[in-house]
Amino acid sequence: MPVISLPFRFRQPFRAPAQWAFEWCIDFRPEDASLYPNPKKRTVQRLADGALVLTDTTYPKGRPLRIRRLIRIDRASRSWTNTHIDGPFRHSQFWYRVVPDGARSSHLEFRGLQLLPSRRSLSKTEIAKAAEELRREDALLWRRHLAPALDREAAQRR
Repeated sequence: MPVISLPFRFRQPFRAPAQWAFEWCIDFRPEDASLYPNPKKRTVQRLADGALVLTDTTYPKGRPLRIRRLIRIDRASRSWTNTHIDGPFRHSQFWYRVVPDGARSSHLEFRGLQLLPSRRSLSKTEIAKAAEELRREDALLWRRHLAPALDREAAQRR
């Protein structure tokens, strides 16, 4: 079965200083699951400084689906990676970096490489369309759910 590589990227603005936004983003906790629109359960296993495993369990069609991700944090560059170590998108990898835009604002730079098993090879047009759909979905998640939560918390701390 061929594996299709779907690269995509987006930017998400924050109304928070870069260092604060970065710390918020890498403060992984089980209760983070409530920020997502679909019900999920999250566990966090801290392996070492800058390394942890997130295990998310969702329930599509009423059946549990467990996905484990290795998170590697690079504080010096305000970035982290998220690599799927199992689940339907095993070996897919996502890179995040928080960049300052000024004293009170910043943005997230996101690059994703989703690996998707496929029953057939896809054309360049089909790959581009699938990658654009992933970009839209992930950007929408950040725009509607994660960034507003970050911005609300930042505003409360001012």
